[in-house]
Amino acid sequence: MLSFIEEDFSLVHRNTLGIQARARYFASARSVEEIREALRFAGDRHLPVAVLGGGSNTVFADDYIDGLVLAVDLEGVHFHGRAVEVAAGENWHELVMETLRRDLYGLENLSLIPGYVGAAPIQNIGAYGAELDRYFVSLDAIDRQSLDLVTMDSADCQFGYRDSIFKHDLKDRMIIVRVRLSLDDTFEANLTYDDLRTEIEATHGSAGTSPTAMDISDAVCRLRRRKLPDPEQIGNVGSFFKNPEVSEARYRRLLRQWPGLPSWPTSRGVKLSAAWMIEHLDLKGRAVGDAQVSSRHALVLVNAGHAQSADVLALAATVQESVKDRFDVELEIEPVIYRRI
Repeated sequence: MLSFIEEDFSLVHRNTLGIQARARYFASARSVEEIREALRFAGDRHLPVAVLGGGSNTVFADDYIDGLVLAVDLEGVHFHGRAVEVAAGENWHELVMETLRRDLYGLENLSLIPGYVGAAPIQNIGAYGAELDRYFVSLDAIDRQSLDLVTMDSADCQFGYRDSIFKHDLKDRMIIVRVRLSLDDTFEANLTYDDLRTEIEATHGSAGTSPTAMDISDAVCRLRRRKLPDPEQIGNVGSFFKNPEVSEARYRRLLRQWPGLPSWPTSRGVKLSAAWMIEHLDLKGRAVGDAQVSSRHALVLVNAGHAQSADVLALAATVQESVKDRFDVELEIEPVIYRRI
């Protein structure tokens, strides 16, 4: 067996939700060739493969994964002027901090998002008025069928709100190994998000000084720490549900019934606040076993002790059904659910 592949591997420290799950085989791949070797290993034994990044957006639906869990742990960051090429296994927040140290701008609003760089295009990560696709150039990925290395640009990735082709036509097909971004060398504060603007005004408004990129990053970090539970303290994967998008006509009907429903215009209609709907249903603190809707943020499900996979998914289903019954709105789960493979 390959030296970097382990048997009967505990995944409890490879997912920030802290779910106790085990893998029949586990591979920590640190090069493109090791990824290919691991895929050949699985293919020769007719094993299904589940690809894992930092585990910060991952929910194991089963306690035992009877196949190969392949962790993409590639490292390396290379700067070329405003361009940066980053290996998929690099920590996202550490990348953001390094860009700011080099006076490169654009990612500051995306500070403190947990996880690896390789997951960023899959999710088209976004926060506080910014999204990855604004700075994305291209990525390299291994085609799991041919084992070829493929380069994809922004159009190929078909980015949308928390969305990309990797969730649809290329779901479970590509393994991202590196990402290329093009950043700004002049700074312009992005304060389009109300909470961030309020946070900045609280510290800079009276002095009349303009915030720096690091000021923006620090403010984002403060907001995230206030709103979201720290996975180092209590297991969670951040936002468990996406904010749903509806048509303008549908939004107007909802607003007549629910005048306080927060919303944001999008290119395709109106985005609604999933957190507001969950809070309005008094679901904060609702629990199934040790899985619980966070008392700090309604979009977050936490592991309050020894939650099982079934507890988490049952609680998520309860939230979805409650929102559907009251608002007739479908909530989509945001993290990747690893079901039996």
